[in-house]
Amino acid sequence: MVGVMRAALTTLVLSLAAVNAHAAADLKPDAAPRMEFTPLKPGTYTLQKIQPVRDATLLNERGQPIKLSAATTGKVTLLTFFYTYCVDPLGCPFARETLGSLRDQILSDTSLATNVRFVNITCDPTTDTPSVLASYASEVAGGKRFDWQFLTASSVPALLPVLDDLGQDVSVDLDEHGKPTRALHHMLKVFLIDARGMVREIYTLAYLQPEVMLNDIRTLALER
Repeated sequence: MVGVMRAALTTLVLSLAAVNAHAAADLKPDAAPRMEFTPLKPGTYTLQKIQPVRDATLLNERGQPIKLSAATTGKVTLLTFFYTYCVDPLGCPFARETLGSLRDQILSDTSLATNVRFVNITCDPTTDTPSVLASYASEVAGGKRFDWQFLTASSVPALLPVLDDLGQDVSVDLDEHGKPTRALHHMLKVFLIDARGMVREIYTLAYLQPEVMLNDIRTLALER
């Protein structure tokens, strides 16, 4: 029932977004869809198992190779794709604001904070190099101790399988020789992954609500 309700509301929001696409550039974060329902209490429902996350080799902010599996197992993980210079008011900036608010709520619960991480993977490895991500990560951290990782890839072709695996919609820019130069997306998605590396929920704009996400995180924590 939870899945059906979420799917119905998501479809409605996407339909409205299509009708008002011409006005998208004028939207601000506070114009995001409001929560029109009461989230279920943690542990009173079960999140379906959607798919495992396929492993890949990426790069962290220090330029070191890291297996994606190392960033998506062992803790409950919220993963999203982004690029540091995105200015879409209902894209990366909105996700950053929402995740920042959620992080603050998680940090208020010590037992939960040590078992949750956020992972942001850039869609533009050409621009968002490890050094750029390191600077961005420092800004996002704001002096708060929380496992929030920022990853890139060695190239766009190395990143595309990760995007394809998770069904992240992107548009790929090509150079004059037809070589991929960057992959940009405008369909905001955040993936909730359990400690075993299984995707359990996919949030689009309609459900990018800290209270909903926090209850889902607590539900997965209770499974453990």
